[in-house]
Amino acid sequence: MKRIPPILILVTVALLITSGIAAAALSNFRAHLSGANEVPPPGVVNLSLAQGQAIFNFNADESEIHYKLLVANIENVFQAHIHRGEPSVNGPVAVWLYPSTTPGAGPTGQGRVDGVLVEGTITEANLVNQAATGITTLQELMTAMESGTAYVNVHTNDGIAPTNTGPGDYPGGEIRGPIH
Repeated sequence: MKRIPPILILVTVALLITSGIAAAALSNFRAHLSGANEVPPPGVVNLSLAQGQAIFNFNADESEIHYKLLVANIENVFQAHIHRGEPSVNGPVAVWLYPSTTPGAGPTGQGRVDGVLVEGTITEANLVNQAATGITTLQELMTAMESGTAYVNVHTNDGIAPTNTGPGDYPGGEIRGPIH
């Protein structure tokens, strides 16, 4: 029987490890959120100093996504979503993140949040607006994340008219970040 040279075994093991790490890296995504990334309505200037981080981890068979959304220096959060759209365009909601993955706004005027806003699990059952977003599967959501056409948006509302009066009152979105 012919012996396999040790160097060939080492090279094979290294390739397997490297490809496993690369595959795992493709299933993890993040977004840095800030007011500077927002696309406010005409005549509105986003003065927010809030920041955020969103982390998305697909499970091994890509049937679920675990997510965590952390925020700082933000008040009156009532919704957060994954949207589908180009960087300078407001796009439709693809997945609800806050107050949960079930569509529905949280209460307004909730005060300041610093830390974990929400974490949970996304499945295909949580995909919304499929006709508008073109996202009908988690694999299509992953493709949007990889291509830079998905972003996280955190919406605020103080519950007092008028809207868009400053930080803590941007119902169209106070902080936003592209997922990559």
